Amino acid sequence: MTASSRLTMTEDQTKESSAIDQEPTVPVSAGPDGAERPRKRRGKAAPAELRADCIADSAGGLTFDLSAPEGTHTTWSAALVLRLRGGDGADDEVRLPLGPNGAGRLRAVLPSTVALAEGRWNAYADLGDGQDPRRLQPGVNDLRSLVDRRPLAGIGRLGVRIPYATKFGNLALRSWLRGPHAEAGDILVAPDGLTVSGRLYGAAPAAGARAEARARRAPDSPAAVTVPLTVDGADFTFTLPYEELAGRWERGSEPWDLWLRPAEGARPVRIARLLDDVADKKQVFSYPALPVAAEAGQVRVGPYYTLDNDLAIRVAGPDGS
Repeated sequence: MTASSRLTMTEDQTKESSAIDQEPTVPVSAGPDGAERPRKRRGKAAPAELRADCIADSAGGLTFDLSAPEGTHTTWSAALVLRLRGGDGADDEVRLPLGPNGAGRLRAVLPSTVALAEGRWNAYADLGDGQDPRRLQPGVNDLRSLVDRRPLAGIGRLGVRIPYATKFGNLALRSWLRGPHAEAGDILVAPDGLTVSGRLYGAAPAAGARAEARARRAPDSPAAVTVPLTVDGADFTFTLPYEELAGRWERGSEPWDLWLRPAEGARPVRIARLLDDVADKKQVFSYPALPVAAEAGQVRVGPYYTLDNDLAIRVAGPDGS
């Protein structure tokens, strides 16, 4: 990875914090919209923390092993509870049976067959004791099976779940549910353009397959910048020149989202990087923004991953704004 030239982010990119390692100053609870909020301390001592170790399997399932404080009792109704942040529908809460797994340990399993909507899911433990579900703290994550995960190319719908620590130090899951899906692989940044290699899941490239760059300020505009794909089975490669993107720059920082259209007339598929153990690519993967000559003057163009781990390109003025 290389350090990118910094560009001013738009409101779309800054509306959500991606911090994952900050320590909480006080316990937190979920507000009506599912977002975390600091909880005021009361006179009595807070309950002992419950920590969960997470083990991922290559099919997309997760096992949660909780370290229960001495004297912790559960009932038959105990459950690990996942709540979609900002959700309020019947499908925005998932309860997984939580049972003993040795001395001082509790276990719950999220099978790959249980669908989680895209978004961020907060994790709680309901011990069945009549108390409110308690927010889980992150333990040790064993995500080795997610590194370079390579599902069957013919899979119809791809589910990805990655556990992570929130900015308040609590356990949450980042979930994606896509079908078809275009997985970004190697990215080569050159002075004249961007070369992307990847693999298509849930669809087969056919005649007319191409990559498309769409300006976010006009996502429904037919005037997308398109380039053909080089295809080898489910694997694809394309090179997107920067010149045309730079020529359409108007002002400020302008993001372009990258899509793949598997065939002429087919629905486009968002290009993203999901099949690894990194929940927030924006904070980890960095690419250079290079100077490109344009009619309006020199601009800077470079790729980046969005808060949803989708691949995009930002075109900005010479000073990064």
